[in-house]
Amino acid sequence: MTTSTKELHVTTGATVWLTGLPSAGKTTIAYELAGRLREEGHLVEVLDGDEIREFISAGLGFSREDRHTNVQRIGFLAELLARNGVKALVPVIAPYTDSREAVRKRHQESGAAYLEIHVATPVEVCSVRDVKGLYAKQAAGELSGLTGVDDPYEEPESPDLRIESQNQTVHESAAAVHALLTERGLA
Repeated sequence: MTTSTKELHVTTGATVWLTGLPSAGKTTIAYELAGRLREEGHLVEVLDGDEIREFISAGLGFSREDRHTNVQRIGFLAELLARNGVKALVPVIAPYTDSREAVRKRHQESGAAYLEIHVATPVEVCSVRDVKGLYAKQAAGELSGLTGVDDPYEEPESPDLRIESQNQTVHESAAAVHALLTERGLA
């Protein structure tokens, strides 16, 4: 390995959990940030909530208990990656404060960096974006238990960063997260 190649391989891991309502922009921001971090030589994995549900949490429903179990599984995987030098970007709703706090505690106990980003897009904006058609299905009575509509979403009281994606571009949102990572010595 040449010196220049070695210098491009950054091994400081961290979990960046992007929480927010469905269609808030969490996944879009995560992928934008992932591209930037990879260009800088970071090892990066995006733990997409939909993919996790398909492959790791298959069979779980959307009860409070199942949602907690799903978040804990994702949190375990993210912490494992972070401890091993990977930036784990986690665009997952994680609607309950106690579930998110359990993940934060796991990271603290292992010494892995953990940042909570609240993508605080209002439900009115999310329902217009409606990336997966969930809000339309809920309005038509075809779906119940939609987070932030007829199922709770407990907003983080003191996230490491709050992003109002409706007021800035995806690039600007990702840049704000990158600036926080840089400020914390993680990028």
